[in-house]
Amino acid sequence: MIMPSHTRREFTKLALTALPGAGLLSSISRLSAAEAPARPNSKVAGVQLGINVPYSFANATMSGDDILKNCVQLGMSAVELRTQPVEAFLGLPADLTKSKKGEDKSAATARAGKLSEWRKGVSMDRVKEFRSKFESAGVLIEIVKVDGLFKMTDDELDYSFALAKALGGRAISSEISHAETELKRVGQFADKHQLMVGYHGHATTKPEDWEAAFALSKYNGANVDLGHFVAGNNTSPIPFIKQYHERITHVHLKDRKLNNGPNTPFGEGDTPIAEVLRLIRDNKWNIQATIEFEYKIPAGSDLMTELARSVKFCRDALA
Repeated sequence: MIMPSHTRREFTKLALTALPGAGLLSSISRLSAAEAPARPNSKVAGVQLGINVPYSFANATMSGDDILKNCVQLGMSAVELRTQPVEAFLGLPADLTKSKKGEDKSAATARAGKLSEWRKGVSMDRVKEFRSKFESAGVLIEIVKVDGLFKMTDDELDYSFALAKALGGRAISSEISHAETELKRVGQFADKHQLMVGYHGHATTKPEDWEAAFALSKYNGANVDLGHFVAGNNTSPIPFIKQYHERITHVHLKDRKLNNGPNTPFGEGDTPIAEVLRLIRDNKWNIQATIEFEYKIPAGSDLMTELARSVKFCRDALA
């Protein structure tokens, strides 16, 4: 099985094909008891290892129950969770989130209006039910990924921050914008709700892009993707992390090669994953180290097996 090469934009728009059941079950059966404890614990030497879900499971339509099952199986006790499975649990009609073939601008605007109205009626008590299910199983929802943040109405931004808090999140994450007006506006809501926004960067993102966001709001932060940083900037992210650790909500763990090189299994690229993990450990920084799975799955292996190997790499680095 080959992991599809997909961007976050494609992942958000498309419901990727679910993993073949037989392959998933076979990988789960191979995981040892040590890798899949009854109650997960991925806080290692003070560093909270997490996983970006459902993105790392390559299934955009995965339910909260299935996400939780996989996290427990991998021994992961913290996540960066997208809002889609939460809103599906809350009963969001699917036709409000998907554009229809041939949909014109007026139809899209009307659909966005209906979605905004639906969000106004969400009960945060129901959101806490979702949170309780995860926490009862030993999994914390520390980071809440919100797609389309900059296009939201004021009411929807208030909703997103309230949703994140109800889920137990200590930060929101979003793709970074290069428009000062957008960063300033979202930053004002972050300041209002006193909740960090970790802006995620790709290979094209430079340190000065985050610095511009920092200057606009106390609660504008960074989600530093280690692999993308190395591939796009051709240098280590460690100096940036040292300088701005108080503004970093979480780092994405993936291994890439320099010069916009490909994703690789952990330990085979040019990304200093182990060094960053130890840096967080030694300084006792409250930065989630979040696995984001993107490399091609080797022949004869499967997704859960490769995820387990990635987790083991991180645990070994902190041992």
